[in-house]
Amino acid sequence: MLFVNIPVADLERSKAFFAKLGFSFNPSFTDETAACMLVGEQASVMLLSHQKFAEFSKLPMADPATHALALYCFSVSSREEVNTVTEAALAAGGVEADGLEDYGFMCSRSFFDLDGHGWQVMWMDPAAAQNGPEEFATSTQGADAPA
Repeated sequence: MLFVNIPVADLERSKAFFAKLGFSFNPSFTDETAACMLVGEQASVMLLSHQKFAEFSKLPMADPATHALALYCFSVSSREEVNTVTEAALAAGGVEADGLEDYGFMCSRSFFDLDGHGWQVMWMDPAAAQNGPEEFATSTQGADAPA
């Protein structure tokens, strides 16, 4: 299992923001200082109050609005869902970081959440995910060419 811990200024506000994007929370690991946001079968993002985050980190906490701490990327099931999730983030108060990036086999959009953490929503063609982008590109070359 993977748990990524990120500090948030207002836990309830952050939970409401991510709920609007379709995420749910594991109540067994959620209280007034932390929320366990489910992002996959074996992966969760722990939204931690600043005080709770400081209990886990020996280093000072940086401000994600002025320093890149990490970039968080999650996949969705379709190209359309990339836009749907990103538009939900923007409607909930997020700020667009990058417009649509389309590589054919993969596309993404990025936004900053309410605390300034950078998130990328991406979709990848299942064949490219399984075989790698180079093999996928080779297998689709000429697929659009007339017979």
